[in-house]
Amino acid sequence: MILSTLQWILLMTIINGALAFAGAISFLINEKKFQKILIVLVAFTTGALLGGAFFHLLPESFEKINTFLLTLLFILGFFIFMLIEKLLHWRHCHDGKCEIHPVNYLILYGDAIHNFIDGLIIASSFIISIPFGVVTSLLVMAHELPQEIGDFAVLVYGGFKKNKALFYNFFAQLTCVFGGIVGFYYLNAYDYSTYLLPFAAGGFVYIAIMDLIPEIIKEKNHIKMIINILAIIAGVLLLISAKYLAG
Repeated sequence: MILSTLQWILLMTIINGALAFAGAISFLINEKKFQKILIVLVAFTTGALLGGAFFHLLPESFEKINTFLLTLLFILGFFIFMLIEKLLHWRHCHDGKCEIHPVNYLILYGDAIHNFIDGLIIASSFIISIPFGVVTSLLVMAHELPQEIGDFAVLVYGGFKKNKALFYNFFAQLTCVFGGIVGFYYLNAYDYSTYLLPFAAGGFVYIAIMDLIPEIIKEKNHIKMIINILAIIAGVLLLISAKYLAG
């Protein structure tokens, strides 16, 4: 059976959505060991967020948005995410204590926007040709897989139970399917979504700098701190590599 373009788009975006369950590998790891590597995964996610913002989202924006507007949208994204976090903190935290850290919701919001854009990219590539769409989808998944494991770790670190973290991560990842459908029916949708790229980048940088890095630098052990720094660098390098492979 030969798949239509839309069927290819749905297939690849659904597979991409299923990558959210990569965090299930944690169930195979001893709980004590998982808790020990949790902060390392948080550090890796920090690097992935920074790498994604500065080497993936912003460079794509430069192609279609002038520098002034790009900078404005980036700053807007940064402060909108800050406002969202403060609102979540006021609503869910009492006496300075939070059962679920607001960063969990910020990660999900930012990831949902990013995945929607990925769906548009996958759709536009399949519209060009099926082989090009398959290659593009695989490249998208290649950088999504480790990042989804890292996002899962952040959600657990922020207070979610593992089952809840998997469910919400999957729900955020499914916006890729929606993006694919929108991209197929509205061929110029990606042109408009370009304005979301610097906004999402601002949100990613806010999460990395204001929420994750402060947790990482709490580490007092010098060796563990070096490991965390190396994990951040690894996250950045992964996103640089994904950008390079995507051309």
